[in-house]
Amino acid sequence: MNPSSPSSRKLRYAMVGGGRDAFIGAVHRKAAALDGQIELVAAALSANPDKARASGRDLFLADDRNHGSWQELLADELKRPAHERIDFVSIVTPNHLHFPVAQAFVDAGFHVVCDKPLVHTSAQAQALVAAVQRQGTVFGVTHNYTGYPMVRQMREMVRSGVIGTVRKVIVEYHQGWLATAVEATDNKQAAWRMDPSKSGMAGAMGDIGSHAENLLTTVTGLEIEAICAELSSIGAGRVLDDDANMLLRLKGGVPGVLVASQICVGSENDLRLRVFGTEGTLDWSQEQPSRLVHTPLNDTPRTLTRGGPGLCEAAIRASRLPSGHPEGFIEAFANIYLGVAADIHARLAGVVADPLEADYPRVEDGARGVRFIEKVLESSRSAQKWTALD
Repeated sequence: MNPSSPSSRKLRYAMVGGGRDAFIGAVHRKAAALDGQIELVAAALSANPDKARASGRDLFLADDRNHGSWQELLADELKRPAHERIDFVSIVTPNHLHFPVAQAFVDAGFHVVCDKPLVHTSAQAQALVAAVQRQGTVFGVTHNYTGYPMVRQMREMVRSGVIGTVRKVIVEYHQGWLATAVEATDNKQAAWRMDPSKSGMAGAMGDIGSHAENLLTTVTGLEIEAICAELSSIGAGRVLDDDANMLLRLKGGVPGVLVASQICVGSENDLRLRVFGTEGTLDWSQEQPSRLVHTPLNDTPRTLTRGGPGLCEAAIRASRLPSGHPEGFIEAFANIYLGVAADIHARLAGVVADPLEADYPRVEDGARGVRFIEKVLESSRSAQKWTALD
């Protein structure tokens, strides 16, 4: 790469949301910084202007790029000469702000990274898809679990036919942090997630069920065609679901099961995907992310390890350390940012990005997830057994 070309420099980004006391904002910043390709130069870190600016000072942002609102941030960027502007914005607000912020920045021609679930409704999601297509911008959605090396290895093994034809898929995501009414305390994260005006139409289904759907679809390549779902609000007084159970019909009639629950006492971040084929089974767990168990038909199970022998190119590229040295959540998250950065760098250089490098969930994936959540709610309210996703 030519050192003088625009694509050889660090990418500049701004963050909306993620200020003091926010969990996910700090995760995004650490992930974006990990590979030295991206730097935070501007922000509007809270809906409260004073808190936003105080949070920006915590991160040593320049005063003239430390804003009290996202509208001020966008207006300031548009006034700056092109060589000073941000390359993209990272949106890490509660869900209700995803759409207006993302729409405004896309319409202004900026690339976007947005947390999940993408937006509140399919109408909003399709408006974003149309805007991205119209502007020709990069839009990444941080379904970070797809950034794990062994998830990418699993995807390659399923799609290349190592386990034969897929017969059944089970994805489970169990947490226990909402086993009690923590939203009634000073737990900010629980409070907004159980508030439909901020979280949207779903609780656990939107928060972690969206990850489960994305992981299943990304690995298998099989979209969900119909569902039979039951959502429950087990926590006393909750309006939104905290537990979800459903049967799935995937493309080609492949059966599946999806479970997403946040009231399972003792569970921490227990995400697990199993894919059963005619010639074998693959089993991956987020709490042991460096291991992928492959059980061939009529043979002894074998464990593939991150950084170990026999991995595909996508898994190798997603690893930073030799086998045995732990990598985890931040590194997987960083792989999503690395994919977005590769796509933006390629566009700055006027070339098409290498698909192995620009490997990240797109706005279309986020839109599919929003429609899935809507259909889960429809199915749960219906007396009909199956609800088609057409």
